[in-house]
Amino acid sequence: MVQDVYAVKGMTCGHCVSAVTAEVGALAGVKSVQVDLTSGEVTVASEQQLAYDDVAAAVDEAGYELTGRHER
Repeated sequence: MVQDVYAVKGMTCGHCVSAVTAEVGALAGVKSVQVDLTSGEVTVASEQQLAYDDVAAAVDEAGYELTGRHER
């Protein structure tokens, strides 16, 4: 299991959390998505390392901007 923390810009409300959770959660291999609205951090647990571009595309589809990743 791999856990990464991504920084997402532009989230301001519960709808934002739901949108990002749904889009990132739909990526292959994702087991869980936790969004911290205050910090803008999205923690993703997955079976294997996700491609950064795939996560960026999912976040973009939700209407927000991926600004970085921190491996844990």
